[in-house]
Amino acid sequence: MKIAQVAPLYESVPPKLYGGTERVVSYLTEELVNQGHEVTLFASGDSVTKARLISPCEQSLRLDAACIDHLAHHVLLLEQVSREAPNFDMIHFHVDYMHFPLSRHNHLPNVTTLHGRLDLPDLVPLYKDFREMPLVSISNAQRIPLPWVNWQATVYHGLPEDLYELHPGEGRYLAFLGRISPEKGVDVAIEIAKRVGIELRIAAKIDRVDEPYYRETIEPLLDDSRIEFVGEIGEAEKNEFLGNAMALLAPGDWPEPFGLVMIEAMACGTPTVGLGRGSIPEVIDDGKSGFAIQNVDEAVAAVNKIHDLSRRTCRETFTQRFTASRMARDYVEVYHRLLEAKGTKSGSPGKESWKTSSA
Repeated sequence: MKIAQVAPLYESVPPKLYGGTERVVSYLTEELVNQGHEVTLFASGDSVTKARLISPCEQSLRLDAACIDHLAHHVLLLEQVSREAPNFDMIHFHVDYMHFPLSRHNHLPNVTTLHGRLDLPDLVPLYKDFREMPLVSISNAQRIPLPWVNWQATVYHGLPEDLYELHPGEGRYLAFLGRISPEKGVDVAIEIAKRVGIELRIAAKIDRVDEPYYRETIEPLLDDSRIEFVGEIGEAEKNEFLGNAMALLAPGDWPEPFGLVMIEAMACGTPTVGLGRGSIPEVIDDGKSGFAIQNVDEAVAAVNKIHDLSRRTCRETFTQRFTASRMARDYVEVYHRLLEAKGTKSGSPGKESWKTSSA
């Protein structure tokens, strides 16, 4: 099958540091290539892939100090996709709704994975107007605000099976990995660690918009010798950071769409203690690969019995549910189903059933 993967341009594919969506796009792209598909990746020019790479910008936008207008690069991205569209059986977008007018008016064979939260009132009129757009959710919980859109499947994220390894030791500290922002609950993670008297290491990105929150709310909480702010880390450092942790803390008070870090920890054998909102009860097998808790008191109790869980079982849960090979197979099923519904066979782009703009 000839497949296009269209990534956001804020981070490279895979990201140099933080970046959940672009990381998933990378795992999916490489696995589709491994499974024999002909894949083109639309992403920033500093991306690394075995697929054919088309780039509207030389480097990822977040790390480009000279970039002022991010939207300009994404408009160029859509133009490049439009020009190349006749070469693909399926175009898989990861840029939210940005492509909807293009895909509608040019009848592109498309599917969109939504990677973010959907509980925003601004989204309702847009998705009502574009009800026909085929969408994939990354958890069933993510769908709740918009149950009436054109959902095709829920496809859980997956990681390459050899990306992380099982760390059988009990771990020496608690870990927080992600982004500094109010909804992520870093302050709650610190409270949990202080109450149980265990070291907490925080590996987190700070976006410019969250710098005041970090300075005013989080930085004053770092005055305890047991709390260490590590800063932003990349893929190469995660295996040791997560694998040597006793548990991952995920106390974010928001409707988490998936939570990639939880399966990264799981792949290392490290259980998660997470607030049971959004996708967390779907991703964590409560009492097996972690604990889904409702408040700080429950989190403290969960940390105190974390050694009752088997790290080997955590790893086995990962291999059963969250590998990149399973993720790619699930997406290929979606592609085939959409093409069959349009009467287009994979292997030869459906130039009879969709057209590019001739205006």
